[in-house]
Amino acid sequence: MNILILGSGGREHAFTHKLVQSEKVTQIFVAPGNAGTQEIATNITINPTDFEAVKKAVIAHDIEMVIVGPEAPLVNGVHDFFLANDELKNIPVIGPKKDGALLEGSKDFSKEFMFKHGIPTAKYQSFTKDNLQEGKLFLETLTPPYVLKADGLAAGKGVLILDSLDEAKAELEEMVSNQKFGDASSTVVIEEFLKGIELSVFVLTDGISYKILPSAKDYKRIGEGDQGLNTGGMGAISPVPFADKSFLQKVEDLVVKPTILGLQKDGIDYRGFIFIGLMNDNGAPSVVEYNVRMGDPETEVVLPRIASDLFDLFEGVAHQNLHEKEFSVTEKIATTVMLVSGGYPEAYEKGKLISGLKTIKNSIVFHAGTSIKNNTVVTNGGRVIAVTSLAASIEEALELSYKSIDEIHFNKMNYRKDIGFDLVE
Repeated sequence: MNILILGSGGREHAFTHKLVQSEKVTQIFVAPGNAGTQEIATNITINPTDFEAVKKAVIAHDIEMVIVGPEAPLVNGVHDFFLANDELKNIPVIGPKKDGALLEGSKDFSKEFMFKHGIPTAKYQSFTKDNLQEGKLFLETLTPPYVLKADGLAAGKGVLILDSLDEAKAELEEMVSNQKFGDASSTVVIEEFLKGIELSVFVLTDGISYKILPSAKDYKRIGEGDQGLNTGGMGAISPVPFADKSFLQKVEDLVVKPTILGLQKDGIDYRGFIFIGLMNDNGAPSVVEYNVRMGDPETEVVLPRIASDLFDLFEGVAHQNLHEKEFSVTEKIATTVMLVSGGYPEAYEKGKLISGLKTIKNSIVFHAGTSIKNNTVVTNGGRVIAVTSLAASIEEALELSYKSIDEIHFNKMNYRKDIGFDLVE
């Protein structure tokens, strides 16, 4: 079977790396892909949100399944586009339609969904410029820190956590009245701050049944000790030691099952991944957010731990017989450390020559922001390379990742040396 993967990051390279292992897969195309996917698949230089270009590629390459990596094509309705087109409607798309993608595309919709279906989450209210004063009064009812979320997609930058009430009021006004995050912040969700330890749980569903994938924890801050600016993710660990069987059973009973049933009750035929960002507060799970795709860099630690055929699971999603599919996970622990461009998450330069990638033996190198220039691999983004290792313990896996990183070089390369610091003795 010929597969098209939409996206260009470490997540998409991880999908490609896993799917090439399936005997059922003939050829993989990645749009637009990166230098890593180019080594094991065929890159197509198109924008994943240009649906007409996607259609041409699907027809030209006899694509029989499409896997959507990032959120933007899903929120913009790529799955609906396929269903509405006679030439594409029978090609399965792994990823929800536009109505399901609202779980990530609208924070307000997401919170309303959780409250409607009794899924534990922080109390909240939503505000626009028309009821700005009410928003400021609502902030006064909360205790700091104050959480403000742009309703729409804001490239991962639409969430503010502030300690000062005055600053929170000023930022609320900036968001709704002055469009700090563009149209994404025309509505702002204000919610109470959840305390606890954060982790992610990933679910793959065919709309009826589901498989719960390994848990993971990522590290968002640029600086060690979780200091400094937020990033797309500087590393990840899977599984999460504090997410034991008892806690994960609570997650399934209180969050996963009500989410799948809620989608069914609301008439949303959801086929794809649900990323559940959770807070573990003394053993009680509470949902921070939903995403409608796999996370990055969590994908780079979750997928390598899946021992069964990933494509087989995708077939189960497409044919709605996921419950019949074999699913197994290795006991090994996976760690990934992200190598980023100097200056990231603020201004950074591209086009830096990357060396040492071919020498890595004991880790998997996932490309995130890379491209090929003059037959050499160069940097092409803020987050450049994810180095993933598997071992019997977090310490051993991290040691392998950091030893591999010693072999890799590019100008102004930066990375955190303390990934997993809070999980090891």
